[in-house]
Amino acid sequence: MYLTGWPLAVILIAGGLYFTVRTGFPQLNMLRESFRVIFEKPQVSGHMSSFSALMISTASCVGPGNIIGVSTALCIGGAGSIFWMWLTALIGGASAFAESTLAQIYKRKNPDGTCYGGPSFYIETACRSKFLAVIFAIALIAAYGIGDNMLTSYNLQSSFQNFAFYQENSRWITWFFGAVIAACFLLTILGGGARIAKANCVIVPVMGIFYILITAIALYINFRNIPGMFMEIFRSAFDFKAIFGGFTGSALIMGMKRGLYSNEAGVGSAPNAAAAAEVSHPVKQGLVQMLSVFIDTHLICTATALMCLSSGVVPTKELTGAPFVLQALQETFGIMGPLFIVLAMVLFSFTTLLGNFYYVENNFACIFGRQPGKVSLLLIRIADAVLIFFGASMKLDVAWNIADITLCILAFINVPVCIIIGGTACQALKHYREQLKSGMDPVFRAEDIGLRQSTDFWHG
Repeated sequence: MYLTGWPLAVILIAGGLYFTVRTGFPQLNMLRESFRVIFEKPQVSGHMSSFSALMISTASCVGPGNIIGVSTALCIGGAGSIFWMWLTALIGGASAFAESTLAQIYKRKNPDGTCYGGPSFYIETACRSKFLAVIFAIALIAAYGIGDNMLTSYNLQSSFQNFAFYQENSRWITWFFGAVIAACFLLTILGGGARIAKANCVIVPVMGIFYILITAIALYINFRNIPGMFMEIFRSAFDFKAIFGGFTGSALIMGMKRGLYSNEAGVGSAPNAAAAAEVSHPVKQGLVQMLSVFIDTHLICTATALMCLSSGVVPTKELTGAPFVLQALQETFGIMGPLFIVLAMVLFSFTTLLGNFYYVENNFACIFGRQPGKVSLLLIRIADAVLIFFGASMKLDVAWNIADITLCILAFINVPVCIIIGGTACQALKHYREQLKSGMDPVFRAEDIGLRQSTDFWHG
């Protein structure tokens, strides 16, 4: 689709560059502060912590694309695409900061004192447009609850397709996997946001550490290839003849796409998790959410790239996607390589399903004007489980089209809105820096930055 090419890339990069300059490069000069606040505990027991919100957003964006998408970028764009992936994700960190800070400022309060929010809610409050807020909410539900969750379900079951038992029972095996995935998904989400957060707080760190550990082992085994690997990354990244000779499939374009689409900075998904954290200052969660970009792209995507490139297997167009990853890891680990990739795909895919649904459930609150009741929530959860069941065996074109169209709608609404009201996030950051400079643990009040709009939090 045309919109998911250059137009989407341009608006996401433009937003990232705008906030990078306007906020003074927080993804660099405040990275240390991000790590300092990540483990702060909520003041009220039972409320969501910064770390839990980070794990939900990371779970949603860390998925099969971190493996298959990286392989595709390498096979089509070459090793240099990794450099441009790094640079694009670095720029996107500022967008993640701005949108998540705004989500915190304009978050809503539940009857039990917990909070929720996201772009739908800062669009409604700061832009005073209920209509646009509902359009965004519907697009997000379609993108993550239908398109992406069905795609993820298909990717999860298809990760077993190289095994003999899958090929021998191809007529019904996809339906079996669909039923298992849907049942596990439903059992987890029936516990609500709290259970989703707890599940992701366990699975995401474990799978991340495990993935990085395997990468370290692969680099140790292939240490002789490391110098040449990095030389090829930088040589290919600046091979301008190759870039402009085959522009759409160049290292520049493929790296930009992976850096943009992997962590979703600027699309407006992560703020739905960011708004649920209880923090003393909105900027704290904005800084924490920047880390999701780095975890997704600079750690997980990079780990995939380094494992593959260090193996010595040359990426070619014929190996695009899963075949390159499987061949590269088999070269390094033997028969255990493909088994590791299957395990990673299963874990990444399942946490993506959970993270996506958290966003979906959150945006029904915007459409209904309040958090859905128990009966409505049960119906929503069952409906998404049914979609996941059918997604395991569906044709991918429909799900891809839904995901692509709605992703564009989200970005083309969220980025301009963030630019229009982004001054509030910038003022909050200035306020935060002033308190840090004075040796204080930053605390926020709306009056401190002259914010007169009615919000459920931060006044008084």
